[in-house]
Amino acid sequence: MQPHHPPLFPLAPDATRYRKLSNCVVQVRKEGNRSVLRVPPATLTRLAETAFHDAAFYFRASHLAQLAAMLTDRAASDNDCFVARALLRNAVIAAEGVLPSCQDTGTATIFAHKGENVVTGTDDARALSRGVAASYTRLNLRASHLAPLGMLDEQNTGNNLPAQIEIEAVPGYAYEFLFVAKGGGSANKTSLFQESKALLGSEKQLLAFLEEKIRAIGVAACPPYHLVIVIGGTSPELTLKTVKLAAAGYLDTLVTRPTGAPHAYRDLAWEKKIRDATRRLGLGAQFGGTCFALDVRVIRLPRHSASLPIGIGVSCNAHRNLRAKITRRGVFLEKLETNPARFLPKADAGAADEGGVAIDLDQPMSRIVAQLAKYPVGTRLSLSGTLVVARDLAHIRMKKLLDQGKKLPAYFRDHPIYYAGPAKTPRGFPSGSFGPTTAQRMDDYVAEFMRHGASRVMLAKGNRRPVVAAACRKYNGFYLGTIGGAAALVARENITSSEVLAFPELGMEAVRCIRVKNLPAFLLGDNRGRTLY
Repeated sequence: MQPHHPPLFPLAPDATRYRKLSNCVVQVRKEGNRSVLRVPPATLTRLAETAFHDAAFYFRASHLAQLAAMLTDRAASDNDCFVARALLRNAVIAAEGVLPSCQDTGTATIFAHKGENVVTGTDDARALSRGVAASYTRLNLRASHLAPLGMLDEQNTGNNLPAQIEIEAVPGYAYEFLFVAKGGGSANKTSLFQESKALLGSEKQLLAFLEEKIRAIGVAACPPYHLVIVIGGTSPELTLKTVKLAAAGYLDTLVTRPTGAPHAYRDLAWEKKIRDATRRLGLGAQFGGTCFALDVRVIRLPRHSASLPIGIGVSCNAHRNLRAKITRRGVFLEKLETNPARFLPKADAGAADEGGVAIDLDQPMSRIVAQLAKYPVGTRLSLSGTLVVARDLAHIRMKKLLDQGKKLPAYFRDHPIYYAGPAKTPRGFPSGSFGPTTAQRMDDYVAEFMRHGASRVMLAKGNRRPVVAAACRKYNGFYLGTIGGAAALVARENITSSEVLAFPELGMEAVRCIRVKNLPAFLLGDNRGRTLY
């Protein structure tokens, strides 16, 4: 009897809504005794450029509908709804095509399946990379990739290359693509756990393990999330690739029952168990509540009997994924939502977010911390005045000053520090898309900087390690959080000016001085060591 070879991912037929790209050409030609689909390299380049343009400014309608559903979820907290409104308003501004939805415009990843009868006559990855570079240099996006100059030194590539490109050969005349723009914050929350069969001893045991790992993800990667759990895999690489594909929605139509054959399946019962568990966490959509996850995908894979890899990952609220295909009929790109305003209640469509305790950031630092000390953790704030923007590379430079026996710059002591790195500034705008980066990456600097009178008030996103709470308690410091994922909205409504203060060679990681008005924030950690999370 012939062995059965099912596909690893048995998917339903593709029901994606596409739009045809008129500026991309293909030809069907006879070559020898077979016909082929000839795709010019320029077509691949234009397709990739257009795909990453659309990913930067538009979302899938299904994603926006999930955000809108938070507003009518009776279990959602006020803070959950506040975040949902901001994200929908952010989508409306991004859809204008000037300010990208998130300042971290992501690593460009392309998964492709190339039919054996598709001929390009080129290095496809090279042609696609040209399209990626074109998007990231011509648009108001951010180049985030660093090339090594040695083990310790790096420089920005300037065009966000390299892209991650994987192309598989398949039968047929079609060339199919999945384009993913994934930010560093959500990518950093992808985890692999090498377990054993013992973990599958009972549902209670497995659920407890998964709940612990999900809680550890925290809110730093900009929830509400599309959360993915993959159980099994014939290699750790396959497990993590499955996490990424599922997070992009590519495996949504996977079969939902096991057959005993060696293929993956979605487990809908476990998806409900995990979704219910996320609502009990209390973390919510960044600032407490129930809406930690917009949806959950739980996928079971075949595995080696001696291994049980488990992958967990998320796609953040900047959910930037789209499909494309090249067929004999032409070049088609997934149709994203260009009118996100239809998902926003009319009362919220043009309304600025009001409320929150007003904090004047231009008063002396002693007065800022004295004012913050009056309010409990979780208090909503409205920030106006000067912020100094500094993140990873700038913190390294500041640490080197202290190591050399020098003082930190006065601006690092006199003003609150905002961990962020903006996208490019469009002409006529005070700033490009501007949102917070993950605070935890700066945790190791906090105690020493506070000891030298700096970083007394910090603004970023996400939960932090206990060392930060201890430093705040010892040095009378505070940690504030602002919405992750609303970068276009912040650039349009809250930033009035931006200028580079130091280290211009660091590009988007240069130290900046920005002025804000009515920037929404929350008191996440106070000078008594108490934290919201």
